[in-house]
Amino acid sequence: MTELGPLDTGFMEMEDTDRRVSLGIGTVAIIEGPPPAKDELRGWLDRGLERHTRLRQRVRRTPLDLRAPVWENDPNFDLAHHVRWTALPAPGGEEELKELIATELTERLDRDHPLWEVVVVDQLTEDRWVMILKAHHTMADGISEITLLESFCDPAATEVGEHRRPNGKRARTGLLRLLKEAIRAPVTIPRSAVGAVRTLAPVLYAAIAPASESSLNGPIGRQRRYAVARTMLPQVREIAAAFDVTVNDVAVAAIAAAYRRLLLSRGEHPTPTELRIVVPVSTRTTEAQHVLDNRVSAVIAHLPIEVDHPVERLLAAHEQIRRHRSRGETDAEKSLLALSRRLPFGLVAEVFRLAVSFPQRGVVALATNIPGPRHRLTLGGREVIELWPCIPIAMRVRTTIAILSYLDHLTFGITGDYDTTPDIETISSSITTEIAVLLAHARDRQASRRPRPVVRAIGTARSRHVK
Repeated sequence: MTELGPLDTGFMEMEDTDRRVSLGIGTVAIIEGPPPAKDELRGWLDRGLERHTRLRQRVRRTPLDLRAPVWENDPNFDLAHHVRWTALPAPGGEEELKELIATELTERLDRDHPLWEVVVVDQLTEDRWVMILKAHHTMADGISEITLLESFCDPAATEVGEHRRPNGKRARTGLLRLLKEAIRAPVTIPRSAVGAVRTLAPVLYAAIAPASESSLNGPIGRQRRYAVARTMLPQVREIAAAFDVTVNDVAVAAIAAAYRRLLLSRGEHPTPTELRIVVPVSTRTTEAQHVLDNRVSAVIAHLPIEVDHPVERLLAAHEQIRRHRSRGETDAEKSLLALSRRLPFGLVAEVFRLAVSFPQRGVVALATNIPGPRHRLTLGGREVIELWPCIPIAMRVRTTIAILSYLDHLTFGITGDYDTTPDIETISSSITTEIAVLLAHARDRQASRRPRPVVRAIGTARSRHVK
């Protein structure tokens, strides 16, 4: 049996503390053709069950919570507990699908069984059907959930040899490293703790610091809304290359523009430092690419919603994220999480309960970028046309945005509180508008850099000389 890590435990405590929160994360696969028969679907899911033992394991708490909960094999595992079939109401379009996704985000996964579920949705227009994969955040982060989805899909040539075990030499090297760390622990643990807390102080302050009132932060209900914004990845890369920033910077800048327009539409004036946003950062190594667990850190950045010009806003977002990462905040959080593994479980759990109960007002949004498959996925030979990401909301944060790349698509999945975000489509439409505006600026910039045709200029000069 394997103990849950501190971050995994934190997600459990967060859900237990707030009855309005469901911490299942989802991926929506839109697939061509007719839906499968039940036996065909089972064959796909069996592929994942063979690869990931975690799919057959449930969480068991220890007596009196003296130790961290553990993963144990479910003695009554039945795949039927994890598969549901449903259909969309007429006319069966994407609006109806988004309403279904919003409903699925409110449903908690059954703690008596392994924490995942597949929902098959038929009757989507244009000869398509949908598979919604849900997994509790305790079991998977965004990247590992995509890995889980891929394990259900038809095998690709790139998967050959991906899951080889490390050889004996590497295993012995790892054991030797662990022994050295154990010997040095009395010195390194206190030193690491001091360094982590010192470096993480800006992050902690950003979360608890007093902040002005904003309609983006406050109590949330149980119901959800869901919206999606579609963009093309080559266009986003073109923008990033033109302004010497990253694809993630462009995505964050588009989100900043969306929140700016949302606040203006609500009659609120965007001010500097008003919008603190959590930006999760993956700490997953190549070796852990196919492991179902959580390997994320985060920075808390100020989105430059006060900046009106799109290009200036993009450069300001780039600088904000660069500054936070240069302070080592993500490394500090990793160190702090590693330290928490050595602390009594009861203490760690209580810290998470206090954090959830604390009415924080400093953070008002969360945006996470998930790198998806670069190759075409298929299920039973049926092509996966699109992937939509879905993440929950919690801790007074009324909207969250997940950004998922797949082939040439970059899709923004937006989750909002039902009662306080009736204008959620403003966010999605503003993201696509901002990408289009930045693309136009990028192409104007590239055009201005092109050298003028010298031959034509010389020819003109000669003709004037003849005259």
